[in-house]
Amino acid sequence: MMKLFEPYILSFIPIFVTVDAIGNIPIFVSIVEGTSKKQRHKIIIETVTTATLVAVIFMLVGKWILSLLGITIQDFQIAGGALLFVIAVRLLLPGMQKISVSDGKDRDVGVFPLGTPLITGPAVLTATLMMLDTYGIVPTFISLVLNMLFVWITLSRADWIMKVMGSNGTRAFAKIMYILLAAIAVMMIRRGVEGIILR
Repeated sequence: MMKLFEPYILSFIPIFVTVDAIGNIPIFVSIVEGTSKKQRHKIIIETVTTATLVAVIFMLVGKWILSLLGITIQDFQIAGGALLFVIAVRLLLPGMQKISVSDGKDRDVGVFPLGTPLITGPAVLTATLMMLDTYGIVPTFISLVLNMLFVWITLSRADWIMKVMGSNGTRAFAKIMYILLAAIAVMMIRRGVEGIILR
């Protein structure tokens, strides 16, 4: 029975780590500060819709684009792993953020910067393509949808989560996720190198 759910669990974890729903809460709260409940609900819908569409479209056409450019999966694993590792290291350094939040009152903040690149950025796109190649389209798609559902729940309950965990708690959780992301990046590079050697 566990074997049946294994691809779904193993594809869910890397996407969960790269989406970083909990770690994004303080940034989300700072962006939507001063907005009404109706506006915040609209922003959340825009954020989740944009993040999901970008990820799904890339999942469907990303491999075709790589093939068109003559890039092998092993090439992408190594490059993607290196990119994820750099992102993880940058996020682990003091004072680093995924994005620079300058004005939370801009129009369409649900599309940019929240939907992309905050929720669905290079790390999520890379992880999604890797999971697609490793576990197939169904486990990857379901894992992606579940993660976006989790994003919607966390953003909807952002104020409550901030009260329970506090800003330090959410930051600590994010740091742990970034360390895990770095480890996943190393694994992807290793698999890419092994694939080239054994090819």
